Amino acid sequence: NNINTIEGGTHLTGFRRGLTSTLKKYAEDSKMLDKVKIDISSDDFREGLTAVVSVKVMEPQFEGQTKTKLGNNEVIGAVQTAVSDALRTYLEEHPRQAKLIVDKVILAATARHAAYNARKNVQRKSPLCGGGLPGKLADCSSRTAEDCELFIVEGDSAGGTAKQGRDRTYQAILPLRGKILNVEKAMDHKIFDNKEITSLFRAMRVTIGTEEDSKAVNLEKLAYHKIIIMTDADVDGSHIATLLMTFFFRRMRPVIENGYLYLATPPLYKCTRGKVEEYCWTDQQVQAFIATNGDKTKVMRYKGLGEMSAQELRDTTMAREHRLLKQVTINDAAEADRIFSMLMGEDVPPRRDFIEENANYANIDA
Repeated sequence: NNINTIEGGTHLTGFRRGLTSTLKKYAEDSKMLDKVKIDISSDDFREGLTAVVSVKVMEPQFEGQTKTKLGNNEVIGAVQTAVSDALRTYLEEHPRQAKLIVDKVILAATARHAAYNARKNVQRKSPLCGGGLPGKLADCSSRTAEDCELFIVEGDSAGGTAKQGRDRTYQAILPLRGKILNVEKAMDHKIFDNKEITSLFRAMRVTIGTEEDSKAVNLEKLAYHKIIIMTDADVDGSHIATLLMTFFFRRMRPVIENGYLYLATPPLYKCTRGKVEEYCWTDQQVQAFIATNGDKTKVMRYKGLGEMSAQELRDTTMAREHRLLKQVTINDAAEADRIFSMLMGEDVPPRRDFIEENANYANIDA
């Protein structure tokens, strides 16, 4: 666990103080911070650090009934001294590693300031000060959030079809260009600088982040209580939907927790025999239609949303009386966190193992 989030009590307080003061003094004495023009906070020294601190105390005193937080104040000084002495020796004996550590501290501070400025830039463009809503957003006329829906659509072509097929009263359309940034790997300032992601924030009218917590989100002014991801029914569409779900899970989790996030399910096929038509979502449904209507059935495979007419998209995927929506929920937050880290994170071996264990077939051309 990151030491910034552990509630371990006085022994971790001592560790934080010893680490921060020693690193800061070493960086200053080595003149590594002379050319740095930004303020470096204590959090920057601890960014990304994992530590296990074990302390034996003769007469431990714990805060609260759960006994998870050590309260002995005398532990602070002892741990701080021990950490400072050991870390100072290590830094002096390993100057190359010390420089890497200080460079990482400077990078963390730079990223924090860039994220703050980018976040402020996003928030400054509010609907009340002009230019706030993204240009590609086709908004709905209703202002009752409980009734309103936002379709996040893959590509301008499908977005144009969706705009024609929507109910303008309560359905808004936001086309996204290509695949959005993978927020699992990206630093804060890269996220807030990304055009597609800032379009999402602005379209939904949410307040994002504080200097203390860049991932904080305020849904008080959320404009839509149904946010529907609508992508092509292919591998690329699934990837885009996964990137969007990663974004909502990591940066706007309250949207999922409140039950506002959905996946649209466009049909894969249109079966026709004479005047009889039926949309099918699975191969089994196609076979059932053929068995009922004969081998002369015409089967059309939709390659993407852009191939559907506005009427077809409305009748199958957008109209409330006909569509099939899948609600995105979090039943186990810890397991969801593990899955997103595995599938979208930096480490390749766990992702490869997962694919090998769960793939029903291998398509080397996909």
